[in-house]
Amino acid sequence: MPSSFDLPEPGPQAQAASRSLSELIRRRVVAAGGWLSFADYMELALYAPGLGYYSGGARVFGAAGDFVTAPELNADFAQAVARAVAPVLRDGDTILELGAGTGELAADLLTALREMRGPAVHYQILERSGELRDRQARRLGDFDVQWLDALPAPGLCGVILANEVLDALPVTCFQSTAAGVAERGVTAGKGGLEWALRPADAAVREQVSRCQASAGSPWPADYRSEFCPSAAAWVRSLAEVLERGLLLFFDYGLPAREYYHPDRRDGSLLCHYRQRAHENPFFWPGLQDITAWVDFTAVAAAGIDAGLQLTAYTTQAHFLLANGVLDGPPDADPLQQARRASALRQLLLPGEMGEKFKLLALGRDLAPEPLAVGRDLRHRL
Repeated sequence: MPSSFDLPEPGPQAQAASRSLSELIRRRVVAAGGWLSFADYMELALYAPGLGYYSGGARVFGAAGDFVTAPELNADFAQAVARAVAPVLRDGDTILELGAGTGELAADLLTALREMRGPAVHYQILERSGELRDRQARRLGDFDVQWLDALPAPGLCGVILANEVLDALPVTCFQSTAAGVAERGVTAGKGGLEWALRPADAAVREQVSRCQASAGSPWPADYRSEFCPSAAAWVRSLAEVLERGLLLFFDYGLPAREYYHPDRRDGSLLCHYRQRAHENPFFWPGLQDITAWVDFTAVAAAGIDAGLQLTAYTTQAHFLLANGVLDGPPDADPLQQARRASALRQLLLPGEMGEKFKLLALGRDLAPEPLAVGRDLRHRL
């Protein structure tokens, strides 16, 4: 994995924007008494108006951006999702996509439903990034799509879809020390923004205690990890919106007992910059993605507490294979065949997205097993 010294330099305009964001964060650090929680830092680095990674206008998705998501590889991912959700949808239902990226998933999903002569649905997108909303509008010009500025009122019937959204929610970072649990936050040092420890407060200690209990055995000295303080409230807000249908989460993550296993002693925090992954969250703030793996046990528990049913948990590979990702006639063009084969390898192989990415589905007022998942892994949660 490259260090920040091995990463390409951004251009002058991008550097100027990052310096402006760094100065904003530095002022927040000073106003907070010299120490800022990492969750607050991550919120600013990703979402500060006009300057954050997702709100500053940078091209973040695709080969020209910093990373590639499953729907951008080819249409196979969206077609499998369409086959999975079509039996759940009724005429007049809504598909609400959270954080729709380039709009590729929406376009391919709507095309697949149309070709299947599936139910006529409304499509809505909730997107925080103005740049991405513009890209989505260009990509989806031939479709009837509505963009939202906030979650809709309760009463939605259909599907709420979040592909690689949970991993971008801000996380609280912690470290076990000889003196007890410390929270890892941000300070403004002589060389710029950097990590700083402080004793964890009661709320953080309580959550860390739950994380450690889920591991089943003691952590080694200086064990570091993270948890997402906003995930449960976010899932509850989605549950309040959903009257009938499914919440579908696709993301990289693990059940709690694997996430917080003693061998995973450095956590999962990761940054993405120009198709490179590295571990320095302070490298040109606002110009790189910052993510953490998803604790799917916590997400499932939040949904159940909100009155939803845990309807599915499996790997992306099992889900896609169960929903016909390999079906269909071969392309007559050898070049297209090769491109599709390459995309399918990325979607399905264990060393790529196939095992790292999971599907978690929560439902309300549905049949007990509304989705084909291939292999049911709910017992691992």
